[in-house]
Amino acid sequence: MRSVQYIPRATEKAYVAQTQNTYVFFVPKDASKQEIAQTIAEVYKVTVLDIRTAIRKGKPTRFSRGKHAYPGTTFRRDHKVAYITLKSGDKIPVFEETKTEGDKPEDKATKKAEKKVTKADKKVEKQDEKEAK
Repeated sequence: MRSVQYIPRATEKAYVAQTQNTYVFFVPKDASKQEIAQTIAEVYKVTVLDIRTAIRKGKPTRFSRGKHAYPGTTFRRDHKVAYITLKSGDKIPVFEETKTEGDKPEDKATKKAEKKVTKADKKVEKQDEKEAK
């Protein structure tokens, strides 16, 4: 087996397909369905039920050869995409969002609210200490 990267697609369409237990990957153009199934099963420790592949043609892009030269057109590379359906219950962790406890608040309003709460807690603690003495 070759050592080739299988790159997961992180698009809205891929996330919607994930709800039907289907994952989308960029794969090498010369990879067969059997190779893709075997590699995905080994790397992610999942059971592959079905694979559909499609080759997406590269889009044309314009280029110029200078100010007065006639512009030309070239094409981006073609990509092979594999839609991989897994056994129910199996998941690929690449697509899962993991939230750790150490994450910082994202917006300023949340930060301010947390600061106010901590300041209020400190004040209450100081008052309790004074009353205890």
